[in-house]
Amino acid sequence: MNADEALPAFSDAVDASAEITPKPQSKPPHKLRPSGDVESLPLTVEQLQQYSAIIDVRSPAEFALDHLPNAINLPVLSNDERVVVGTLYKQQGAFAAKKIGAAVVARNIAGHLDVYFADKPKHFKALIYCWRGGGRSGAMTHILRTIGFDAKQLQGGYKAWRAQLVLDIDALAPQFSYRVICGRTGSGKSRLLEALARQGAQVLDLEQLAAHKGSILGNLPDTPQPSQKGFESLVWAALNRFDVTQPVFVEAESKKVGAVQVPHLLMETMRSSACIEVVTPQNARIDLLREEYQHLIEHPALLFSKLDCLVGLHSQAQIDEWKAFANAEDWHSFVESMLLKHYDPAYTRSMFSNYIHANTAAVVAVNDISTAGFDRCAQALLATFSTQ
Repeated sequence: MNADEALPAFSDAVDASAEITPKPQSKPPHKLRPSGDVESLPLTVEQLQQYSAIIDVRSPAEFALDHLPNAINLPVLSNDERVVVGTLYKQQGAFAAKKIGAAVVARNIAGHLDVYFADKPKHFKALIYCWRGGGRSGAMTHILRTIGFDAKQLQGGYKAWRAQLVLDIDALAPQFSYRVICGRTGSGKSRLLEALARQGAQVLDLEQLAAHKGSILGNLPDTPQPSQKGFESLVWAALNRFDVTQPVFVEAESKKVGAVQVPHLLMETMRSSACIEVVTPQNARIDLLREEYQHLIEHPALLFSKLDCLVGLHSQAQIDEWKAFANAEDWHSFVESMLLKHYDPAYTRSMFSNYIHANTAAVVAVNDISTAGFDRCAQALLATFSTQ
């Protein structure tokens, strides 16, 4: 049994016991925490930025899957401790789990007080959350407020935050005027986006957020992709920074960027938006791709494993030809053949059937693939918007 199956953990044990109807009392029950210690949803980026720290007290495994923007992880139960307490809850009930869990949580909070909070001033303001606003975040909030820190518990925890985020993306995505940067593989679309960002334009770089270049060879070296929820959290944060009165530049993408999927309404809005096509000479495209995929050139075995994934799209003879170019270190011929026989036909099939304004796209001609060259292209492109 793994941690996700088990095991509701300490906060769920607390929440489960809270569902029992209390006996009538002659006076109001004593409140565990002072009033004003709860932060309610919805929350904006600006509201989150008012906190000195956003503290996720869930286990490291939960935190790794997704968390609030800019949150730090100060777990009150480790991955293993969460499993132990959750198993105890399943086997012996809430009381046994809470008794053991409370001791573990108290020790871990003490450790955080000794280390992380040791140099924090009294005006330090913390937003604290766990899975659903139960015992884990409640315990740390109570202790910090008792000390005198301005600590608040996120009502409903990560679960409620996640529900808000999904609704927010669907509400925000259609509000913006997108300019979709399209162009064949190797034309420099991502580099143009980076140049536009340097010039102060609003840029939604989905490939950067997804840690993937969006093609069969698109995995980044030593950089794993975020989870789907983590990717959507990054998209939420980006959309919340934008001004609806200014255009947002975004690269034309498929529905999936590597293993993560672009939110549906964002994808639909992009596909109906105005397009800008980046046109780059063939030899410049080859040079650019050789720069972009240097990690695959240096690791042929990894490259070959990627090529083998194309068996359903190309004949074995074609794949063997590409491997032969690589084995001979004839990278110019390798990239040129990949463009002509794989990437360019795929672009033509996909782009013009999915992006309805692709046929009327404005053209940005790239003749210099240096950083300065893309900066000049970005400046010229932005100048056209200032005169409209």
